[in-house]
Amino acid sequence: MKSNNIHKKVSQNVMFWIFRIMSFSVVAILFWIIGFIVYRGIGVINWEFLTAAPEEGMTKGGIFPAIVGTFYLVIGSMLVAFPIGVMSGIYMNEYATNKHIVRVIRIMTNNLGGIPSIVFGLFGMSLFVNKLGFGDSILAGSLTLGLLALPLIIRITEEALKAIPDSYRHGSLALGATKLQTIGRVVLPAAFPNIMTGLILSIGRVSGETAPILFTAAAYFLPKLPSSIYDQVMALPYHLYVIATSGTDLEATRPMAYGTALVLIVIVLIMNLLANYLRKKFTK
Repeated sequence: MKSNNIHKKVSQNVMFWIFRIMSFSVVAILFWIIGFIVYRGIGVINWEFLTAAPEEGMTKGGIFPAIVGTFYLVIGSMLVAFPIGVMSGIYMNEYATNKHIVRVIRIMTNNLGGIPSIVFGLFGMSLFVNKLGFGDSILAGSLTLGLLALPLIIRITEEALKAIPDSYRHGSLALGATKLQTIGRVVLPAAFPNIMTGLILSIGRVSGETAPILFTAAAYFLPKLPSSIYDQVMALPYHLYVIATSGTDLEATRPMAYGTALVLIVIVLIMNLLANYLRKKFTK
């Protein structure tokens, strides 16, 4: 009996150490990647790089139009995906009574989330750019990125609503509230901090996507800011791809590529920190 207990304890300690090593390995790889980009890119970060437009075939100047374009596309995609995704999750968890329909919707949502991003780009080009006549524009790019982020927001919203105890709903209904009032004033506020997780993950995904905006919104070289949602924009992911693979002078633009990657990481970090702040605020 004592031998069995010792064996179990040893096996448990071995598994715990394996998990610890795997966790530390993931963190170490993350810090190595970030450290590599910071080391290579910090040298080009200055005020001109952040506020000026690209010059001389993007070998000089800055990336300000790409920064602004990235913000436009991220904000536009969230304005599309977040309301639709939250309302879809509410319908699936609170209103849909046919389990077969819900199962089909869930399967389709999961399949949509597994489609490669370049397929979304081709779909956006076919529908938004050509069929609806939006052209290569902020609007077409935002709609395409919104579709890309939609499955993640739907699934997280549904899971967040499932986590709310039914006693909240029953208590609200027993006090005379309607189903809509119960969802809007009791269930949704309680689930909203977890729904913000979907927003955070979606922002992180769409801000770094290149393939969808390649066909719908991104411009190779556009040293000016857009004036409407029907204009093309430069965006950091596509700009990084261009100067790293097909620029006029790859050796001259290589430091700028690392600097662009560093700026993109910082922007995603700032957006995530802001979303986390809002999440904590809504939790309180």
